[in-house]
Amino acid sequence: MTQSADPISIEDQNTDRQFVNALARGLELLRCFQPGKAYLTNADLARETGFPKPTVSRLTYTLCKLGYLEFSEHLGKYQLASGVLGLGYSMLANLDVRNLARPAMQELAEHSRVSVAIGVRDRLSMIYVETCRSSARVTLRLDVGSRIPIATTSMGKALICGMADDERDGVMDEIRNADPENWSRLRKDLEKAFRDYDSTGFCIALGEWQPEIRAVGVPLLGMRGEKQMAFNCGGPAYLLARDKLETDLGPRLVELVRNVEKSMGGYASLPNSTKGTA
Repeated sequence: MTQSADPISIEDQNTDRQFVNALARGLELLRCFQPGKAYLTNADLARETGFPKPTVSRLTYTLCKLGYLEFSEHLGKYQLASGVLGLGYSMLANLDVRNLARPAMQELAEHSRVSVAIGVRDRLSMIYVETCRSSARVTLRLDVGSRIPIATTSMGKALICGMADDERDGVMDEIRNADPENWSRLRKDLEKAFRDYDSTGFCIALGEWQPEIRAVGVPLLGMRGEKQMAFNCGGPAYLLARDKLETDLGPRLVELVRNVEKSMGGYASLPNSTKGTA
């Protein structure tokens, strides 16, 4: 399932007087620069966003002046500049959960011989904001900033499971609209994830995203004012039998996340069904 930036609609401009369209368009341009798309021309950006080329030219000029884009004379293309990096690392530095969870994440990574990570949602993706790898030679090489799909990964499924019903329904609609051809399969898999989460407190992915990768995921719940997050523990399929995920790593990851929630003072607001899950 692919995802591109959505143009800012005329409806948004006409119905929300507080909505600043120029700002929104500039941010949409920045979103176009993703792994595999480090350098883009104005024409590329116009094609990605659907914005008129004159609008794109003004936006890239402004973003360069502000230090969020820079232009490569050699390539004749734009790339992200240090201003974006500064914003990203400021956000990471203010995520207390990373410091609280890191020791337990590293311990679980060593036990499992794979990787443990925290991710936040960005539309229909999850972005890694922390990752701990085991000292084993073979592990999942996804770093901070890596982007994975929300619909087919244990981390993404877990995040959806932790949402309120109305928000979950909205995300499901977004997934259906983004990939109508595969919606029937995706819906069945997500509905199974909801049932698994209700009974165990975690979700499992057995190669739905990439056939050679297996993982277990748990949402971070009950954190007032915190960005929605989820944890995963995953790696090569040959190291992670389904039974190991279900009877060992899944329960261990649930315990890790519940302990983080308690440390951050969010445990009191967890749903009753998840309290006491080990």
